[in-house]
Amino acid sequence: MLRTRLTTSARRTSVHRKAAKGLAIVAFAGGALALSSAGTGTPDDPYHDLPATITLTGVVRDFREMNTAHGHADFERTPTRGFAHYANQVNDLLDEDGKPVFHNTGRKVTTEYRDAQGRNRIQTKDYIQSRPGDVNGALETVDGGSLTTAANFRQWYREAPGINMSAPLSLTLVRQVGTNIYTFDDRTDPFYAPRGGFFPINYELFGNSGGSTPNQNFHFTYEIDTQFVYRRNNGQVFTFRGDDDVYVFIDGKMVIDLGGVHAAVEQTIDLDRLSWLVDGNTYDLKFFFAERHRTQSNFRMSTSITLQNAPLPVTDALFD
Repeated sequence: MLRTRLTTSARRTSVHRKAAKGLAIVAFAGGALALSSAGTGTPDDPYHDLPATITLTGVVRDFREMNTAHGHADFERTPTRGFAHYANQVNDLLDEDGKPVFHNTGRKVTTEYRDAQGRNRIQTKDYIQSRPGDVNGALETVDGGSLTTAANFRQWYREAPGINMSAPLSLTLVRQVGTNIYTFDDRTDPFYAPRGGFFPINYELFGNSGGSTPNQNFHFTYEIDTQFVYRRNNGQVFTFRGDDDVYVFIDGKMVIDLGGVHAAVEQTIDLDRLSWLVDGNTYDLKFFFAERHRTQSNFRMSTSITLQNAPLPVTDALFD
């Protein structure tokens, strides 16, 4: 079972969710929350020694939509080439602050790239090994207008007083019985399912967006910094399905690229394709999400990687 905790320092308030049975609440410096549990599998479960859950604490940042006072031009924006999955909006490498960097306004994906298992994958990169059975997709050759400017994009995952408000937010991935796969899915989670999707800050921070039924907060970003130990030939994969923009970086290189304002889209990265990773070494996995448009917010994360939180990104909400 999954529970969420959100802390808003500006108002010194917090939303508390009851911990699921069998989970211990552990407070960390800076106000972050983690939930922990020992393995709960049975001896016939080959993964019964793994923990039942992995809780990751990241930072959510709320924005106002473009047509309101102090609104952000990228939120509730209609791309010039229409709503769709757009690739190459951000650079392949993170910057010196560990943040994504604006590249262009995106190229519309007309056909998804796939691997031999039929899973969507990132467009071809020289640092990701190709494999027999890979199928190349296609992008338009003109910029798609999904983003506006580098300066505006820089505010997505940084503190911008008057433009965004931030707070820590925890999500717990639950191990699927009999497997080493951990999943968070807003459609089955008992807190998010009644909300109809991934809406973690309804009535929090800047408040709900208005203009939609049901009334939800549709304009925010979320980032998580994690670490993991790479195990070669151990089947470590990471899959995300959702909307809108999602970027995942491993060791500073982009491995999932789901940019744009779109319905739910999925990509998977198989870590054994990253030939520079050394068996037994520890690496960063950084996850960046944005919800920018009314009507829906989907968020499903699934992985066989045992992730651990890295230090939280700096936010005003961490310092009361």
